[in-house]
Amino acid sequence: MATLIQNAIIANEGIEFKGSVLLEGEIITDIFNSNIPESVLTSAEIINAEGLYLIPGVIDDQVHFREPGLTHKADIYTESRAAVAGGVTTFMEMPNTSPQTTTQKLLEEKYKLGAEKSLANYSFYIGATNDNLDELLQTDIKNVCGIKIFMGASTGNMLVDNHDTLENIFKKSRLLIATHCEDENIVRENTQAYINKYGEDIPVKYHPYIRSEDACYKSSSFAVSLAKKYDTRLHVLHVSTGRELELFDNTMQLKDKRITSEICVHHLWFDESDYEKLGNLIKWNPAVKTQNDKNALFEGLLSNKLDVIATDHAPHTLEEKSRTYSKAPSGGPLVQHALTTMMEFKHQGKISLSQIVNKMCHSPAIAFNISKRGYIRKNYYADLVLVDPAKQWTINKENILYKCGWSPLENTVMHSKVISTFINGRRIYHNGEFTEQYKGNALRFDR
Repeated sequence: MATLIQNAIIANEGIEFKGSVLLEGEIITDIFNSNIPESVLTSAEIINAEGLYLIPGVIDDQVHFREPGLTHKADIYTESRAAVAGGVTTFMEMPNTSPQTTTQKLLEEKYKLGAEKSLANYSFYIGATNDNLDELLQTDIKNVCGIKIFMGASTGNMLVDNHDTLENIFKKSRLLIATHCEDENIVRENTQAYINKYGEDIPVKYHPYIRSEDACYKSSSFAVSLAKKYDTRLHVLHVSTGRELELFDNTMQLKDKRITSEICVHHLWFDESDYEKLGNLIKWNPAVKTQNDKNALFEGLLSNKLDVIATDHAPHTLEEKSRTYSKAPSGGPLVQHALTTMMEFKHQGKISLSQIVNKMCHSPAIAFNISKRGYIRKNYYADLVLVDPAKQWTINKENILYKCGWSPLENTVMHSKVISTFINGRRIYHNGEFTEQYKGNALRFDR
């Protein structure tokens, strides 16, 4: 049976208008400003969306769902479920699991997990090491989102610090390379200096000085130089400093860029003044930095130096986060609350709904060449979200869906709420209830 989402405020491709969208099977088959045919009105299931925004589903290009091997803190089912409740219909998941996704065999096994467990659409990165170039070059560019390179600290052997290896990957890869950029030598030197002063229990407020602006800039600039040298398709993840903005271009359209960039929600929301209250709960790599950095990053987002908004959703248990600075892992859960957090900025007058849709829906689809997603268009997959722009609610333990059970945004009052999420034409989430018999699809890429 066809479904008609009627009388919504549709935000898509830079405009907002009142209209209706017809879904049949997995696909959007028509969009109406007015004058809906009687045959549609009498044959379709009608969803009244009066007063609600209808936007394309959010595409999150950087998450850590912890499966396989780290499922005590998250797994593909629980985190995709939380994502769907937050209006995220598509995610791209990172390779630093256990075992790490660094071979074609392990990548294939991860896709099987996605097919079995994910409520949202999915893709998985293959991870680079200092010695797996042959595996990377076998990756199917039409079925895999990208190669992830940790040009900074990571678990196990996923720190790629061999310059010859990096040169070869950038030179030979036909696939998008996504980089975590922090210079390891600078981080180690800074860490040792603070250990010398404080021992293992370093105050967390020094995290942005250990994982410093210099560490970020040196690594990011090196990645950009390699990409320019070999004309590599590079995507720099979670830019965290104002200084790094000079590395990125805003004079050309996104579709023509060979070097793109990502900003994460937490680097827009928090700054170093929040460490006193939240401590290790906002310990991320790269670190949340100064208010000046936060302000500059927001300006970089609006000026199109920064192309994509993502989460770097990376949950840990509260027990793990309660350890001393040196032993507490970095990362935090955000995928359920990313869209509504950006909507808070809209309520504050800092960003428009169309800009949010562009950076969270359209731009990831363009940057990764995702096939038929990220827009409300005829013959595109019906990945859609209904948002109530005037629904106040508070993030608390009763409504947090992450397996780890906490959020750094706990007790924050939100003024917009996700009401319904449609994935491949099916309403998977509505007012706190899930329809879980359907699973998401693996992404395809037009490359």
